[in-house]
Amino acid sequence: MKKPDLLAATALALFLSIPAYAQNAPVPTDSAPQDYDNANDIVVTATRRNETVQDVPIAITAVSAELLENAGVQDIRGLEQLAPSLQTTTGQSAATGASLSIRGIGTAGDNPGFEPAVGVFIDGVFRPRAGVALAELPELERVEILRGPQGTLFGRNTSAGALSIFTALPRFDKLSGYIEGSYGNYNAYEIEGAITGPVSEQIALRFDGGYRKRDGYIHDANSDRRVNNIDRYNLRGQMLVDTGDVTFRLIADYSKTDEACCGAVSVARGSLAPVIQSIAAAQGIVGLYTGAASDRTMGISRNRDLNEKVTDYGVSSEINWDLGDVQMTSITAVRNWRATRNQDVDFSGIDRAYRSDYATRLRDITQEVRFQGSAFGGKLDWLIGGFYLNEELSLRDTVKIGNDGNRYVDTIFAGQLGAAFGTPVQFFGSLGSGVPTLGQVLINPAAPPAAYGALAPLVTLLRAQAGTAPIPGIPVVPGLAALALSPLPGAVAGQGNSPDFFKVKTDALALFTHNIVNVTDRLSLTLGARYNHETKKLNASINNNLGSCGFFNQVRAGNAAAVAYANILKNIPGLFNNLYLLSCNPAVNTEFNGNYAHDRSENKVTGTVKLAFKASDKLLVYGSFDRGYKSGGYNLDQATFDSVLLGGNGPQAADLAFGPESVDSFETGIKYSPNRTFTFNLAGFYAKYKDLQNLVFSGTNFVVQNIDKSTSRGIEAEAVIRPTAAFTVRLGYTYLDAKYDESNNFTGTPLAGLEGEQIQNQPKHVINSAVTWEPQLTSGLKGLAHVDMRYNSAVEIVGLSSVAGRGIVRNSDYPLINARLGLQNTDGSIKGEFFVENLTNQYYNITGFAVPEQTGNYAGYPGYPRFYGVRARFGF
Repeated sequence: MKKPDLLAATALALFLSIPAYAQNAPVPTDSAPQDYDNANDIVVTATRRNETVQDVPIAITAVSAELLENAGVQDIRGLEQLAPSLQTTTGQSAATGASLSIRGIGTAGDNPGFEPAVGVFIDGVFRPRAGVALAELPELERVEILRGPQGTLFGRNTSAGALSIFTALPRFDKLSGYIEGSYGNYNAYEIEGAITGPVSEQIALRFDGGYRKRDGYIHDANSDRRVNNIDRYNLRGQMLVDTGDVTFRLIADYSKTDEACCGAVSVARGSLAPVIQSIAAAQGIVGLYTGAASDRTMGISRNRDLNEKVTDYGVSSEINWDLGDVQMTSITAVRNWRATRNQDVDFSGIDRAYRSDYATRLRDITQEVRFQGSAFGGKLDWLIGGFYLNEELSLRDTVKIGNDGNRYVDTIFAGQLGAAFGTPVQFFGSLGSGVPTLGQVLINPAAPPAAYGALAPLVTLLRAQAGTAPIPGIPVVPGLAALALSPLPGAVAGQGNSPDFFKVKTDALALFTHNIVNVTDRLSLTLGARYNHETKKLNASINNNLGSCGFFNQVRAGNAAAVAYANILKNIPGLFNNLYLLSCNPAVNTEFNGNYAHDRSENKVTGTVKLAFKASDKLLVYGSFDRGYKSGGYNLDQATFDSVLLGGNGPQAADLAFGPESVDSFETGIKYSPNRTFTFNLAGFYAKYKDLQNLVFSGTNFVVQNIDKSTSRGIEAEAVIRPTAAFTVRLGYTYLDAKYDESNNFTGTPLAGLEGEQIQNQPKHVINSAVTWEPQLTSGLKGLAHVDMRYNSAVEIVGLSSVAGRGIVRNSDYPLINARLGLQNTDGSIKGEFFVENLTNQYYNITGFAVPEQTGNYAGYPGYPRFYGVRARFGF
């Protein structure tokens, strides 16, 4: 048995044995403290009603404020350590490249037009992108992780699940607050705090704030710079008004980051790696760092950086009004988010290409209204509501060619064609006058055509057309000789997007109802439906000034000399297409210049049916069907266009569009609570996705590809053991079989060969555990010992290696272990602790990608190294 399967089998055996242990566990005596609850007696609002985890017929992980604090969760990424079916990744940008997935289904980032499949809600307010929700979190009350489609109650685009985050409320009982600080390796320090209290019998206020800074853990091989650092702060104010029948909560927040993100290390190097190394060596720098990926070292262009600045702010209000038999809830929010970044897009030490002042902005207005109540003597618990979103998304793209742009292209062909012609050749003249152009080699009268072997007829034709060796019947093409004997027009450093602009306006409207029919005291039927209507309007302005597109523009325009020379190049296998894609990359191609407009409208009905049976006060059994939906959208990247020179029909606004995805999901589960010392929840799921949206690398850029059919199925098990108030063990296990169906045909697409394979970067087995012990040491002093672990089985991330089923970028199975050890007073208001994250300094790739324009080169985003430090908290 393989190691991952053995570990998974062990975990499952452990879960199956837990009920027997719990039944035989010592029952606290009457003299033992009885003032604690079951660890899963957390009130959640997954159905927009107050129910405990054990009473709601939904697969849900609820994380309490205490566990969040003990586990050191500071943003959403930390939650995956506590929830086995949740996975978070970060790509080229923490702001626009973040991705959340549940049960193997999510949304890879690096394209702001690509919306998430896991909805994020903070205090009931929908956050439209995963990266928008990755800011520092204030003190929390709880987090609810809802697994599976949530297409009835939770906003839009929750086809995989939802995260619902609840922050701490203002307090009416007394003036209180805290201040907390920490210091750790990588020169990490943090300070945060809050103060809250009443200003009258009906009004309470709360203010939170924090600042965090840490040096980067990825080294630049060409300087003393470090990337993947942290430098951010957040401010938040709340007002809570409670008049009895009406509560009103107003929240205003502001956060800002100024960091260098995200570095990627070289994992595998292909045939073009020597080209980069030779250009770098001539400048005395490192092109691609060839040491172990675990060194977390990369080559960065000396005149480029990975700076990223994010500003996020907004205001929201929530009104809850008791109208007697009906309760009304209204949540209104206005949010603004802006990210600007620079990027060394060739991911190497040479200056091939870069982004400068790339900017994304989101402005969202959301409104949700719900009415709910009961009827027929409590037999019907009804809810109706509406949701509206108005969003403006704007993007300024700024891909530009660097100082080594022409040299990179010329060096590639100097090597590839040099062997064939006996001498290096170039196209743009960047290698100096000592290296001839291809035209000079082919027209050279000192070499007879026969010397070119199979290319002899081609050479004869070129010389005849150029007039250097006329042949009767073959007309001379004016200007061909001059074109072939001279370097082609090249790129000037700084040319490229100048810039490109994209804007998408979205209006989404939904009407929904969610009703629980209590058939008997123990049997309930839930019926829910949601009507979704959405429109999107795209406007784009593409503006490129890349000089190395000049020759190809002449070919497209029908210039006789350019067409004749292009035909010669096309007869050398692969030469014309490769030269075109490298020197006039789709991301900066002047063929695509122009203004574009497109709009799309979608209507979709989603919903849920659930049957729940309370077999006893200790056991809940349920089954459900959910239909989910995620709207279509636009690739905000001109590289999605196709070129007429490569057989396409030219740029059209519709080329940027991709379709919606939908899912039919079936789930059955049990929730077992024999006593307060133990709970055990088990869920089995089967979800069939149609037109799953997937971001893939096409060879030159990342595009959204709708996949015809995909299936996610598996088993989830969670258990909580709490024999005393001071000792809690949480265990979680997920078996995930998430695959592209074998019936798909990926021929000619970036996913070729992956039919029937596990969705990339999704582990089949995940095990979570968290143990917390808070022993009473003296009458006023408690200890704290906390350890949590996440084990991921092996995953294939990207690329196909020569080993069957293996990815070029992959992770073997690995655990991540965090720990805390400290002292605190009895109520926990004052504490000091030592913490460590990634205790074993385990190396893993968060994700990876094929590097654009570098065939065979793959990079990975390295996970965090070992962080450790001390933390102190003082509360009053």
